[in-house]
Amino acid sequence: MKETEKHNERIAQLVFASVYPHYVTKIQKKGRSVEELHEVIEWLTGFNEKELQKLIEEKVTFETFFQRAKLNPNAQLITGVICGYRVEEIENPLTKQVRYLDKIIDELAKGKKMEKILRK
Repeated sequence: MKETEKHNERIAQLVFASVYPHYVTKIQKKGRSVEELHEVIEWLTGFNEKELQKLIEEKVTFETFFQRAKLNPNAQLITGVICGYRVEEIENPLTKQVRYLDKIIDELAKGKKMEKILRK
């Protein structure tokens, strides 16, 4: 799939708080915990649970969310296909970061071990 400017802009303007409950539902349906979800989000972004809650309350967009994040230096080790896109081939930096998040949450939901998800 080819990413487009319209697609990238739509992702940038998505409010993190509107997507977060879907992450929770996805991982809980597969028997994973909110604590594990927060652990993978913190690994990728540096946001602890308190900071994450503040961002949710502020209703920040993904653009603001990732501007404030301290992306893990090992994030580029996240590869594979998510939402029809090969993560390592995405050119737009913000879209790539959002897909990194999608990918590790998908891995959590699929039952991968934490040390694999966290690229240890």
